[in-house]
Amino acid sequence: MRTEPTILHVDLDAFYAAVEQRDKPSLRGKPVVVGGVGGRGVVATASYEARVFGVRSAMSTREARARCPNAAYLTGRHHVYRRTSEQVMAVLRDMSPLVEPLSLDEAFVDLAAGDLTDHSTAAVTAVAEELKARVREVTGGLTGSVGVGTSKLMAKIASDLDKPNGLVVVEPGTEREVLAPMRVSVIPGVGPATAERLRRVGVTTVGELTTISEDELVRLVGQAHGHGLYRLARADDDRPVVAEREAKSISVEDTYDTDLVERRLLEGLLERQANKVGARLRSGRISGRTVTVKVRLHDFTTHTRSTTLPVPTDDAQVLVRTARRLLGEVDTTDGVRLLGVGVSGLADWIQEDLFGEDPLDADETEGDTSEATVTEEDLDRLTERRGWYPGMDVVHAEHGPGWVWGSGVGRVTVRFETADSGPGPVRTFSATDPALTASGT
Repeated sequence: MRTEPTILHVDLDAFYAAVEQRDKPSLRGKPVVVGGVGGRGVVATASYEARVFGVRSAMSTREARARCPNAAYLTGRHHVYRRTSEQVMAVLRDMSPLVEPLSLDEAFVDLAAGDLTDHSTAAVTAVAEELKARVREVTGGLTGSVGVGTSKLMAKIASDLDKPNGLVVVEPGTEREVLAPMRVSVIPGVGPATAERLRRVGVTTVGELTTISEDELVRLVGQAHGHGLYRLARADDDRPVVAEREAKSISVEDTYDTDLVERRLLEGLLERQANKVGARLRSGRISGRTVTVKVRLHDFTTHTRSTTLPVPTDDAQVLVRTARRLLGEVDTTDGVRLLGVGVSGLADWIQEDLFGEDPLDADETEGDTSEATVTEEDLDRLTERRGWYPGMDVVHAEHGPGWVWGSGVGRVTVRFETADSGPGPVRTFSATDPALTASGT
């Protein structure tokens, strides 16, 4: 355990929504929701103006629209978020070689591994203030909430205490005092099920949790989880900041606008996904042993099927063959709304399965060939975006750059503005106007 506050956690505030407000002046100070905009969409991020109405991440877009009908609902621009994230991560790496990204919008930094030699509360506070200023500078105005403590646990909790744009340094020696009044769900790994088990024995806060013996916790939540929970409740966390987080799995999945029932179509989509996974394995010079297929049915029930190969592989044909067989174990006759393929058990070596089956097994090629062939166009129709989506960047030959406000019935409405232009005018065009093209991807 550290005795000085040298672990920093930064969490960019309402990241996706904040990027959209930065780049779209007309949305600044207004509710913005980023995520799926269709009937099955899910909120990825809501601006703080939208959160006032109760809109939250992981909420269905349908419910979000009911709570906040006047918000701007945008599909998101991941290439822009990724570029902005890279700018922030570069700033963090200037502070220390030990930076552990958790996602595009948050990361841990080990200040002790950097050039900072004074680890007093005043010194690390000054460093954190400088970091916040640098983040605003390189991102064009985005804010981040920063927490600093003697462990990952305390740094992450601290960054949540004063959002948005906050800065909290937990003084060494006060960790248990800070944790005591907090809900048990603040501890990593305590989800709704574990919280309910604890509530049934009268435990709702971290302070109450510390009155439970380690043996009792193991009995309540299991051995591995119980031991870890006992330690974290007492602020006993010695997890290091790891600069390179190794991928535990590689996967691809897609959600579809309509329920899919045709077997050949599902297999075609699965093949395309398996090929993408194989390409990612090969580009990373790694292989994997466990293949998993994920299927979400029409009624939102989710089924996974997995199998472990005799040896690791990066062969797309092996992945395709295996994934198809796993899909055959799930009853998809009533329709599929999500399909995915993943590989885990990753290794940095590959060994050919000399005794394996030929990629073109008889049971893969035989059957009724009278069914219509599924074409690449059929698959493109389901997996690629077509048309104009709210929030996407466009450019018009006459009016210049802008973004899609909305579209439908053969028309597309565009607001012409950029991050530096101020709120711009809105104009509507035919959806097939040759002067209007997508940009920035």
